[in-house]
Amino acid sequence: MLVKTFGSAVYGIQAITITVEVNIAAGTKFFVVGLPDVAIKEAYFRIDSALRNCGYRMPRQQVVVNMAPADIKKEGSAYDLTIAVGVLAASSQIDAAELDKYLIMGELSLDGSLQPIKGALPIAIQARKEKYKGFILPKQNAREAAIVNDLEVYGVENIKQVADFFNKTAALEREIVNTREEFFDSLTNYDNDFSDVRGQENIKRALEIAAAGGHNVILIGPPGAGKTMLARRLPSILPPLTLHESLETTKIHSVAGKLSTADALVTTRPFRSPHHTISDVALVGGGSNPQPGEISLAHNGVLFLDELPEFKRTALEVMRQPLEERRVTISRAKFTVDYPSSFMLIASMNPCPCGYYNHPEKECICPPGTVQKYLSKISGPLLDRIDLHVEVTPVNFTELSSDRLAEKSEPIRERVIKARERQIERFGNKPDLHANAQMSPQMVRDICKINQAGQTLLKKAMEKLGLSARAYDRILKVSRTIADLAGSEEILLEHLAEAIHFRSLDREGWAG
Repeated sequence: MLVKTFGSAVYGIQAITITVEVNIAAGTKFFVVGLPDVAIKEAYFRIDSALRNCGYRMPRQQVVVNMAPADIKKEGSAYDLTIAVGVLAASSQIDAAELDKYLIMGELSLDGSLQPIKGALPIAIQARKEKYKGFILPKQNAREAAIVNDLEVYGVENIKQVADFFNKTAALEREIVNTREEFFDSLTNYDNDFSDVRGQENIKRALEIAAAGGHNVILIGPPGAGKTMLARRLPSILPPLTLHESLETTKIHSVAGKLSTADALVTTRPFRSPHHTISDVALVGGGSNPQPGEISLAHNGVLFLDELPEFKRTALEVMRQPLEERRVTISRAKFTVDYPSSFMLIASMNPCPCGYYNHPEKECICPPGTVQKYLSKISGPLLDRIDLHVEVTPVNFTELSSDRLAEKSEPIRERVIKARERQIERFGNKPDLHANAQMSPQMVRDICKINQAGQTLLKKAMEKLGLSARAYDRILKVSRTIADLAGSEEILLEHLAEAIHFRSLDREGWAG
């Protein structure tokens, strides 16, 4: 008897429906065809044990499982439940009448219980697009899939519940999530707040500008000056995620298996802080079975690279293209996947190996030439892609012990939102463009116009600092953001001067 069940394969952050055909005929062996990997070929042993322990039987005949389309490689153990239900239906142990209405996914344990899968959200979105009535999957993934409306989502704990459901001897409880309520309830719930930071008003100003325009930042200063503390509070002043951004971010985290059981949506902007020993693939994405890297997990949020010179040179250099294109492409011989990676980069570093070069009180003990060698670990092209270079100085005792309350994140965030609204209004009919940092060179020329006095000031700054053409564009973008924060239609001389001030740590100025 031939029966068809339906599962799904995830490539990038998109899902493709897989038809699982199960045919039982005379013979004794179990075959899986259609480019399965080792995990799928091993499914026989999991399915056999799971069925036995739940009161069913594995047919002692020839079972052929075909996974179509046959030219796409199928990977992982998430097809266990799809195949097992097909085997039960083909051997007449369950009713096959409504199998074509449901997408079924789940990894089986030997006792018949189900383990969570990756990519439940993109699979649910594809199921709704293809007009399936429902989606049956492990209980742990049910909330994640249930944010897709117009699709019945059933979270199950074991294969017996699925069999009883199709035999109509028991009903399944539908998982229901109010997407908008879930989204708005925790939209600005951040554990960290800018009011925790004493002093450092210049750095807070730089981060406010960065948040308003979506600019990349590098903080350079001695140990204990507050670089990491400030960076961790940056998401709290960014504009809240839109529902579209939240869904897109959740899809990436779903594919990577980073969503907890309690989470249905990623409602706050991601903050990713990988260790400096991270590999190129883990940072950018890829692998034999491509997975999103840290730069994609930081999509619509912040990627924080602490101790930037300690990262491998190759790992930093592969970020150059994604920083420009806001997308990373993983190419293999037979397929290519794209992961979005529109993130704000915030990096921090010490000025030298000992950390005390240019310190107002402590003496640097690094030998001659060491400082320049340390700083040269960061390439010019990567540095050019960082808009704001900010020197962080230690906080003195008076500021640390002061009872004066620092400004909270909320009023800063309100200013940032207003600046972003001006930018969105200016960009008009370009839905993918919502911050000054994303402007193309042509748009910079059209939008960031400066007067003759501004041109003269910028020319002197470029000659003195030895800035590149890319740095010229970055200064104009930052000055446009500063003008937006000030509510000014024109880029004034003071806006341009402040933007140039935040390039003062360019390569020629760092080591004296």
